[in-house]
Amino acid sequence: MTPASGTTVQDHVALAEIELCGELIIAASAADEERLSQDRIDEVLMGLGL
Repeated sequence: MTPASGTTVQDHVALAEIELCGELIIAASAADEERLSQDRIDEVLMGLGL
């Protein structure tokens, strides 16, 4: 269902999850190794204040 014209719907939890996924994808694409280490994942999450 599409919101009425001019109406914006924000789900703050969904937006936070999208930001988190985006940051992890960026970190993974910049990594030299095949997978991110748990330490690197923790660094990314800490950078987001989590």
